[in-house]
Amino acid sequence: MAAAPAKKKEAAKKKKGSVQKKDAYEVSGDKVTRKKPVCPKCGAGVFMATHADRVSCGKCGYTEFKKQ
Repeated sequence: MAAAPAKKKEAAKKKKGSVQKKDAYEVSGDKVTRKKPVCPKCGAGVFMATHADRVSCGKCGYTEFKKQ
């Protein structure tokens, strides 16, 4: 007996934009500054994701909640 074809939900999915590393830095003259906060547990090079109510690290899970 043949199985029924699975329905595709690709049309319903929302396409997420990719985050590029070049967007995390700002170059002014000969200085490079980081735009995003850095994780205090993981150290330099690991940026934290900025949400509406918190910032969180995707590597170790460290979270800081924003004051309202």
